[in-house]
Amino acid sequence: MVDQPQPYSISVSDDALQELRQRLAWARFPSQLESPDQDSWDFGVPAAEVQHLATYWKDRFDWRKAEAQLNELPQYHIDIEVEGFGSLDIHFVHQVSPVENAVPLLFCHGWPGTFIEITKLLPMLKVGADCPAFHIVAPSLPNFGFSSGVTHRGFGLAQYAETLHKLMIKLGYNKYVTQGGDWGFWVTRSIGLLYPEHCKASHVNMIAAKPPQWSGSPLLALQHAIMPYNAREKAGRERSDWFDREGFGYNLIQSTKPQTVGTALADSPVALLAWIYEKLHDWTDSYPWTDDEILTWVSIYWFSKAGPEASIRIYYEVFHATLTTEISYAKLYSYIPDVKLGLVHLPREISVVPTTWAAALGPVVRQSEHAHGGHFAAWEVPDVIVRDLHAMFGRGGPCFGVIPGKDGY
Repeated sequence: MVDQPQPYSISVSDDALQELRQRLAWARFPSQLESPDQDSWDFGVPAAEVQHLATYWKDRFDWRKAEAQLNELPQYHIDIEVEGFGSLDIHFVHQVSPVENAVPLLFCHGWPGTFIEITKLLPMLKVGADCPAFHIVAPSLPNFGFSSGVTHRGFGLAQYAETLHKLMIKLGYNKYVTQGGDWGFWVTRSIGLLYPEHCKASHVNMIAAKPPQWSGSPLLALQHAIMPYNAREKAGRERSDWFDREGFGYNLIQSTKPQTVGTALADSPVALLAWIYEKLHDWTDSYPWTDDEILTWVSIYWFSKAGPEASIRIYYEVFHATLTTEISYAKLYSYIPDVKLGLVHLPREISVVPTTWAAALGPVVRQSEHAHGGHFAAWEVPDVIVRDLHAMFGRGGPCFGVIPGKDGY
């Protein structure tokens, strides 16, 4: 039982690396459906792109270099007891600011992201001056990265929230704030719902919301009814409609039959590469991914402690887990009253909603809109996330002093 944080270093065995190269050497690649534009992504990842990346992964990608760079992060692990599921070994990045009164910030990734997304934020949030500083905790969610996997049914949002909340408490952060997107949106919303006396504010960069209802938010519903959408909101609805129509297939599969596609992801690194790379391409705002970046992200999944198939179980479990708590999608879409909320609107997100929709999620203290950025905001546009956090928690900001004695200066 690891009851106190212990240093952690990623160490993939030589045998695992050799096995990966062998599997890549035996890969069979698909044909390409003919199209006037052979580079089209309409059918998914172009065959030539998959073959190029798989060949690079096998012959030239230097995992040891990527591993050494990841091990420069301040990584730890600790056992967290989750009710009904026993003890889980949780991997996390923990950067302690030299500023004594820094604000504790829990960063929560989603799929197909990982803890690596915190990398670009760390140097920008460490020290105060004219800006608040943060103690940052960025865990690998259970079933992801280098945290334990869960093979018993029923590990849903309440359990993910419990895991991360207990991690913060064990680290001595009785009160804290959160930041997240993708599953990080749902998990941090769940934390705010279950532990409002501890989670004092949340900032999210993927906003899942529905039109405000007359019964719950009559003023917002009126505003929504009489005010036309602006240009950003119209473009956002088009983006969201595209995602629902053309980009949602993975979700339907992972939330209904995860074991089937999981077989492909566990057995074939090429299948895993194509499955993830499609999202890195389609969900970003023309971000210039390098081959090394792509393969580092995918390699973290391939070498993950629970296996690459484990990460997609969250989709099934959230839809099918027994509701032993008050958590439900309806609850998380509705107004959560006790946690101050900051929202960032990015044009190439997979869910881009009008401000009136977003305002119905809780006591919103800040909504910012930006001309660039997509789903992996901390990686694509880290300066946007940092500016928002500084504006929320800095002097004069709506969340300044939200945690007594922790103003970040």
